[in-house]
Amino acid sequence: MIGDTVLIAVYALAAGSVVALLGALALRPLRGRSVTVHVGLLLVVTVTAVVAGVVTVARAMFLNGHDLRVVLITVVASAAVSLLVGLLFGRRLATAAVWAAQARERERQAEAGRRELVAWVSHDLRTPLSGMRAMAEALEDGVVRDPATVARYHGQIRVEADRMSRLVDDLFELSRINAGALRLAMTRVPLGDVVSDAIAATAPVAAGRRIRIVAAETGWPTVTASEPELARVVANLLMNSVRYTPPDGTVRVDAGHDPDGAWLAVSDSCGGIPEGDLARVFDVAFRGERARTPDAQPGGGGGGLGLAIVRGLVEAHGGRVLASNVGPGCRFVVHLPVA
Repeated sequence: MIGDTVLIAVYALAAGSVVALLGALALRPLRGRSVTVHVGLLLVVTVTAVVAGVVTVARAMFLNGHDLRVVLITVVASAAVSLLVGLLFGRRLATAAVWAAQARERERQAEAGRRELVAWVSHDLRTPLSGMRAMAEALEDGVVRDPATVARYHGQIRVEADRMSRLVDDLFELSRINAGALRLAMTRVPLGDVVSDAIAATAPVAAGRRIRIVAAETGWPTVTASEPELARVVANLLMNSVRYTPPDGTVRVDAGHDPDGAWLAVSDSCGGIPEGDLARVFDVAFRGERARTPDAQPGGGGGGLGLAIVRGLVEAHGGRVLASNVGPGCRFVVHLPVA
């Protein structure tokens, strides 16, 4: 009895080993294929090894034809069910692996973005601070005495302080968006009123750069939004267009309805954005230029956070924002739910 058991085990192991060896050879050329392919082949090899072992033992036991057919039918049915269940789990495993890889890539990109943001913001804060310290020391030590230079130094210190204040405000707003701490008080907001206020606030900067801001006279929809956040969206878009439009250029603001709701468009004559940068204009700290030296003109020196804040606030409203090159410049279109 023990001898028969050992003989059956030897037959089963021999048959299974042959199938496993063939399966291992078949796996070699499949390197780099999907997880589903590997799991499927592994299941096929495993089930085939079991079938081969059962058939070999059954033949060695000299079963009659009827009993052998019963054994084969039972094994084949079990193998089919096992393969089907295994392939389903294999597909789930492959999907989970893809999700995990995507999550790791998003985490890697987020970490790289955080490091880049810290480096850029540190530079954007350190540069004006160094200039302010130098001017303050010159005023304190009496190195600068003539009234015109003293007034210029005071004015420059105020400009740099305002720039740093805007940067800190942008960082705070961006942190609220990314942390999910943004609380929107949604109401019916006339878009024309928000745009009118934003144009009035941007007008001094535009005048200093000899840029006209033109707004449509009619067609302004009423949208469902939080007015302070919507005002910031419009102001950031206007300031961005004014900052990059050359002197004597024009910034135009339009609005209207579409099948999805309401839209607001800000167009400028900046000369266009390189096609490779269009997908990155809403990234944090992206300014489309390698130099980080602040612009000395009025309204210059953006920290590269304005458009990132625009996207975050618009998406928080359930809308979307797009950028494209149109004519002599760029066009930013915000889509919002209509009231």
